[in-house]
Amino acid sequence: QVQLVESGGGLVQAGGSLRLACAASGRTFSGYVMGWFRQGPGKEREFVAAISRYGRSTLYEDSVKGRFTISRDNAKNTVYLQMNSLKPEDTAVYYCAAGVNGDTLSAQRGAYEYWGQGTQVTVSV
Repeated sequence: QVQLVESGGGLVQAGGSLRLACAASGRTFSGYVMGWFRQGPGKEREFVAAISRYGRSTLYEDSVKGRFTISRDNAKNTVYLQMNSLKPEDTAVYYCAAGVNGDTLSAQRGAYEYWGQGTQVTVSV
């Protein structure tokens, strides 16, 4: 079992920045690919970014490339999502997730076994 707790959400103006963090506890953090997903109002939960177990590889959804950066600190059992140049369409609840499919990065929800409770990000115009 892995427990995930997100933090860092909030209200920010368009063009601003936020840094989300997801703290993990339980089994060995470095054993998991980590991902960030988001769910906007009235929308399906969608993939944002993923990072391999030791941070050597990353994967991003096209609309966040160049604006968001995923990183991890295995010594602190924490994965981060640095979000810059935020847009109103980035408004969503952001979830971190831990995958168990080796070290393969995936944008599919089914590749992730453990989920946090989410943190709200609201971007105003």
